[in-house]
Amino acid sequence: MNTGLKIFGWLLTVGGFQIIFCSAISAELNEDEILAGIEARIEKHRKVDAVLSVVDADGRPVSGAEVAVEQTRHGFLFGSNIYRWGKQDDEKLEAAYRRQFAELLNYATLAFYWPGYEKQRDKPNHEYTERVAQWCRQHDIITKGHPLAWNYAEPGWLPDDAEQIRRLQMARIEDCVKRFTGLIDRWDVVNEVTHFDRKPFSDRSPKLTGMWKKVGRMEFTRECFLHARKAGPKAMLLINDYRTGDGYRQVVEQLVDADGKPMYDVIGIQSHMHGGAWPTKTIWQVCERFARFGVPLHFTETTILSGHRSWNGPKNADWVSTPEGEAYQAREVVRFYSVLFSHPAVEAITWWDFSDLHSWKRAPAGFIRKDMTPKPAFVELKKLIKQKWWTEKKLRTGAGGSARFRGFIGDYKITVSRGGKQAGVEEFTLLKDGENRCVVKLK
Repeated sequence: MNTGLKIFGWLLTVGGFQIIFCSAISAELNEDEILAGIEARIEKHRKVDAVLSVVDADGRPVSGAEVAVEQTRHGFLFGSNIYRWGKQDDEKLEAAYRRQFAELLNYATLAFYWPGYEKQRDKPNHEYTERVAQWCRQHDIITKGHPLAWNYAEPGWLPDDAEQIRRLQMARIEDCVKRFTGLIDRWDVVNEVTHFDRKPFSDRSPKLTGMWKKVGRMEFTRECFLHARKAGPKAMLLINDYRTGDGYRQVVEQLVDADGKPMYDVIGIQSHMHGGAWPTKTIWQVCERFARFGVPLHFTETTILSGHRSWNGPKNADWVSTPEGEAYQAREVVRFYSVLFSHPAVEAITWWDFSDLHSWKRAPAGFIRKDMTPKPAFVELKKLIKQKWWTEKKLRTGAGGSARFRGFIGDYKITVSRGGKQAGVEEFTLLKDGENRCVVKLK
């Protein structure tokens, strides 16, 4: 049987004897092995054991108590950009967008594209962003800003002087990170470093791209991270790119400070699949390629279409969602998410966009249609997130007043009843590396 196990060895001479040391570094799984191992990996990497103890008002163990264990939120981040929040002309469509976003997801990416965010100099659109972020907080949705630095286009008011543009860029980074501390604490700091000077970006942003070239690809990137870290010492900082090969690997390797320590907290990986979903082995290989850096991986921009699959849409026709395409999208979403959820290095998946209405490239990429009705992909993913990968249990404490369970990492509500009446409630979080003990004290 070919397990694909890679063996690395080295030779050491001790007292005239040659000893060969071998190390099994990694196992290259084939497609069938990756798919067959999903459930076992999820059980191993996404669930932990917990102990619940019930005591009375005097601290004495209570046996025979009925305990309801209800998960309230995943520790894993299931997200989408939330770019259409507050932008539907129809109140019913707006309400449906918000309701279904909160119903399915616990993570939202908010837009910080410089040209649109600060159309007039010194007048950034912080007010709208704060409203979106506050709504997310009210619905227990974690937020991320995207991106602080990217040269896909540039504000029309940028000056001609490269050094002045550089100062403005760094000031913008510090302003955004400081202003939203506590409300938005995750940031895509620099977007698409690997190929920043490509067309048409270099044509649409000649001043910004020219400054970046003058400073140097990695020098500029490091400086952005330095300013983001200065403004947000506790913020989670991401590098993000659409390339997933050696070019991006080299950027990650070089993105270190003067002491050789990584300047990023998370590696962001884009996975736009307009032309068709990645093969299972490709998904796994990308994860393995970047997992070796020892930080969490976030799949930051994920797209699988529910209509004509291409990068530019069908000619002479609207790019619409079709029944066949929706069935394909749902099937591939389940596979893609299941593989990623089973990989221990992955901690977040963000979809792009939540709705087909005004989606990127106007592609039928959303979980919901233009009329805000859910597609099969929404339904199937909800089954995974809120049913299959969700913990709800009924327990009874033993003679020592304790009960044990194994659940998915995340937040929980524990309700204890005696004689059919609620006697105590406690909230706690199951952590990957925590003690995971909860004590409920009865009234």
